Amino acid sequence: MAKTIYQPAPEAESDIREERSPRPINRRRILLITVAASVILGLVAILFGGAIFNPAATPESEPTMTATQIIPLVILVVMFVVATKWPLNIGVMGLVASFGVGYFMLGMTDKEILADFPANIVITIIGVTYFFSMAQRNGTIDIIVQNCVRLVRGKTLLLPWVFFLLAASLTALGTFSPAAVALLAPAAIGLAYESRIHPVLMGAFIINGAHAGGFSPLSVAGVLVHDIAVKNGFPISQGALFASSFTVNLILSVATVVLFALLGKLRDGATGQHADLETRKTRPHGQQILTLALIVAMLVCALGFHMPIGFVALSAGLLLALVNIKEHRTFIGGISWSTVLLVAGMITYVSLLQHVGVIDTLAEQALALGAPLLIALVLCYVIGVGSAFASSTALLTAFIPLAGPLLATSSLSASGTVAALAIAATVVDVSPFSTDGALVVANAREDDRQRVYKQLMMYAGGVVLVAPALAWALLVPTGIM
Repeated sequence: MAKTIYQPAPEAESDIREERSPRPINRRRILLITVAASVILGLVAILFGGAIFNPAATPESEPTMTATQIIPLVILVVMFVVATKWPLNIGVMGLVASFGVGYFMLGMTDKEILADFPANIVITIIGVTYFFSMAQRNGTIDIIVQNCVRLVRGKTLLLPWVFFLLAASLTALGTFSPAAVALLAPAAIGLAYESRIHPVLMGAFIINGAHAGGFSPLSVAGVLVHDIAVKNGFPISQGALFASSFTVNLILSVATVVLFALLGKLRDGATGQHADLETRKTRPHGQQILTLALIVAMLVCALGFHMPIGFVALSAGLLLALVNIKEHRTFIGGISWSTVLLVAGMITYVSLLQHVGVIDTLAEQALALGAPLLIALVLCYVIGVGSAFASSTALLTAFIPLAGPLLATSSLSASGTVAALAIAATVVDVSPFSTDGALVVANAREDDRQRVYKQLMMYAGGVVLVAPALAWALLVPTGIM
């Protein structure tokens, strides 16, 4: 999901930077060049691949892009490269680019530029992050974690699965993936050292769990993908999207256990001072009981009565704020404004690309490849490699519309293809260059952080190679969804 929601403490960031120099920095530059080249090669394959894979097609039969279409597309690629290299919010760049292209190139008014501003998604992000910032601050999340950990006392190899399910539950209820990882990583990594479980294994399970629940009908990512698909004329099943994401991440987690077992690293031999974690039974009280009741009420309203989760979460958050009025300003600060900007800016800019015909032309040129399955696989890898460094949410908003004409002219399943793209964009967030991966590194023991960073990067490289193909193979050719 978005990678700008949570930022590690400055001290943790400085430690990571110090330990990465100089060789990890060189590696990062190499990987940066790789992702930029992958995005460019993917676009080149879409633009010119027809002549290679379908020689019978004549140049006259293929649609060509005009300067009005090429310039906004180049700006989009530049935005991704800039957001990968520097910590700039790509949503802000998207809004500025929308103004520049729309106002100066196309002569559009501000109302026309903002005609497709995603107000419903913005409300969902604000409402969900507003409520769960309170749930975190009043200790409700801590109580859930402590009581779940207590259930497996003495069976330490079950701990990664406990945190997998905890992370999945949090994101399925509406918590952002980085927020869920941020909540669970300190306790989980501390327990990993205490129980001699490899910290990279534990970190991978937290991140996989967060993505397993990340596309539920209640989650922001699930609503976002569904709304983009509906807007582009190919409605998908939210339940199927959720089930496929959970299944693929579950398979990856099982494969991770097998891999670590084959390498003999299920038990970590690293020595040092172990972290302590409070695992005594804790009962909720006061605001925590109210928070748990409100979570249940949100589930009933959203799933049972199909009420908009954004407004439901805002209403629940307001009730909690009335109970603790003194900290209301703190709760407002818990709203993920960076993600609001990211989603709003990217969707607004991609809508402008659709307005000038960029998406339709790219899709028509992609169809010239003559192999829908190949196109879907290429899209999965481009979005997967790019997401290891850039924002998953931003890439989803840019790539899902490309699937529209492909689905309209082929027998591919809409739900399966969109689910494969969504999963390929998120499972690679184990990369230490993403917020989720960086949180795992930041919570590692100080004297072990360099080892965790290196091994997590190697693990992420394997995920980038395998996961997009796995999602594609399970969901696209099979037509299972």
